Amino acid sequence: IFRAENIYDDTVCITNEKYNLKDRKIDKVLTSKVLGIPLMLTFLGIILWITIKGANYPSEWLFKVFNFLQEKLVDAFEFFQAPSWLKGIVIDGIYKTLTWIVAVMLPPMAIFFPLFTLLEDLGFLPRIAFNLDKFFKKAGSSGKQALTMCMGFGCNSCGVTGCRIIDSPREKLISILTNAFVPCNGRFPFLITISSIFIVGIFTKASSSIVSTITVLLIVLLGILMTLLISKILSKTILKGESSSFVLELPPYRKPQIGQILVRSILDRTLFVLGRAIAIAAPAGLVIWLFANINIGEISILNYIANFFDPFARLMGLDGYILTAFILGMPANEIVLPIILMSYMGKGSLVNLENMYEIEQILLQNGWTILTAINVMIFTLLHFPCTTTLLTIKKETGSIKWTIIAFFVVPFFGVEFCRGQI
Repeated sequence: IFRAENIYDDTVCITNEKYNLKDRKIDKVLTSKVLGIPLMLTFLGIILWITIKGANYPSEWLFKVFNFLQEKLVDAFEFFQAPSWLKGIVIDGIYKTLTWIVAVMLPPMAIFFPLFTLLEDLGFLPRIAFNLDKFFKKAGSSGKQALTMCMGFGCNSCGVTGCRIIDSPREKLISILTNAFVPCNGRFPFLITISSIFIVGIFTKASSSIVSTITVLLIVLLGILMTLLISKILSKTILKGESSSFVLELPPYRKPQIGQILVRSILDRTLFVLGRAIAIAAPAGLVIWLFANINIGEISILNYIANFFDPFARLMGLDGYILTAFILGMPANEIVLPIILMSYMGKGSLVNLENMYEIEQILLQNGWTILTAINVMIFTLLHFPCTTTLLTIKKETGSIKWTIIAFFVVPFFGVEFCRGQI
């Protein structure tokens, strides 16, 4: 380190000393051993709070628009005297699933990705990699994994794609396999709802949005710790090797280009991810409707599946309906809670309840406690990647083997964590 600094002093000529000094003063704060990581978590907390608070209003507006269009579709089906089963498949199955995903998924991504891209454009993200580099090196990986992990907060499939910046094939695979340990925007609404019902009530004097943000931030911290832990385990087992060294360039702070930020974040990230999710959600909505409405005897296929998984779910402090909802929610994490509510209420289509009190009563009536809520939040973090992420992993690795490993590695440790084994 000292030799590199001496070479720098002997060979580098600084023409704009004032500008360089300004950058150095900022870096002494943002990359310091004492303040670096707390400031990083603070920025992340602010972004999460803005996303959580700001996404509510456009989501409500989208739900109203989609409900209005749904009424018009129902009128059209009745006018043409379409059979009830066709109406159920198209409206209650495919349409409700698609519109739910758009209404819940689009607003958070449209807020998070521009904010994330803004930090990237300002030059802050390389400082995050610098702060976390030593932790990932100890885990047998690369500091660049910190950047791909940050991208995973918006969408895990984007985080997987971002792993292309890692030169070492071994470290790239570690980053791909562990990216789903950080919660994406699709999991935030579920985490916020559960924390608002079961956690916020304990802190009556605190603002609900602040408590929800802190709760989600703690889940994020758990995800980061699990990322480091599993990276270490993978680097000592199926992906043995030493962490590679790389020169981490800290670019100068610069004025963000707002136009480019909006184009990159909305077109390249938000709409790209949303398009993939919609393409997968359409057939998923059909399957969910069929499972909920086709009976064998007097019991629906959905109930048969839930009863089958119930003993396994009980080992994790869940129940069969919760585990079934996570499985059927693979196309998009946004529909996990609606499937749970649909199953508990015995409905034949996804349930949209905006009243938090009604959701709370349904969950309590079906045996939920604060321990159940904590287990559900942990499993929300530590369950298998969504279908979009798995398809991206297959594309990036070109291997079915690594895609299957990616599917099992996260829920394996999630199950063990919920059982108290880790």
